[in-house]
Amino acid sequence: MQRSRELANFDIEQLERQVDDLIHLCQRLRDENASLHARQEALMAERGDLIEKNEQARSRVEAMLSRLRAMEESL
Repeated sequence: MQRSRELANFDIEQLERQVDDLIHLCQRLRDENASLHARQEALMAERGDLIEKNEQARSRVEAMLSRLRAMEESL
């Protein structure tokens, strides 16, 4: 009887440690997930800025090409 009680206590303690480990893992994953979501939002904002800058540069290049063509035609 004593031996089975010791085994039951050991099993409960082992289960408690495993549950604690799972709780810590869940918290770490939750924190990591929040960090990744924040990083994704920052990258999406940066992507939007870069797309806008690219479009502005494209417009300026197209305007320069138009002016060069006009100058070429007037020669």
